[in-house]
Amino acid sequence: MDKEKRSEIIFWSIAFPGFGQFLNQKYAKGFLFVILEFIVNVQARLNLAIIPSFHGLGEAANASVNYQWIMFYPCLYLFSMYDAYRDAGGVHIRYAFIPFVVSAYAGTIGVVFSSTMEIFGKIAGVIWLPILFHLGGYVIGLIIRAIVLKTVRVNPQT
Repeated sequence: MDKEKRSEIIFWSIAFPGFGQFLNQKYAKGFLFVILEFIVNVQARLNLAIIPSFHGLGEAANASVNYQWIMFYPCLYLFSMYDAYRDAGGVHIRYAFIPFVVSAYAGTIGVVFSSTMEIFGKIAGVIWLPILFHLGGYVIGLIIRAIVLKTVRVNPQT
């Protein structure tokens, strides 16, 4: 598939895990990701944290979530995105997984530090800090991928 299609898939996957799979006509995987997202979202009480986060009340957002469950969300979210991207032709892009993996790790670290890190003198909270860490992790992943591509020799048998 072309780059525009992969971009469309990624944006729908960002909107909701599983939507990219539906566009790729991978309906079983799409339903699985939607169900997993629903379970983790409800158990983590993620939606309860969104409104206070948008009002700049990171501490209130943090108080509303279940950290035992929300720790799953970044990896589920990024794996759903990567899986949809891969099915949309990303499988042919060498080391395309690296930015997704690094972003998932970084988002999880953002969750861990969401109750202590401040931005502009306020606790960033469990919504904004992981998002910022995801973005930073993705950029770092792109850099790592570029380094890997420059240093890894192409083996025609792999």
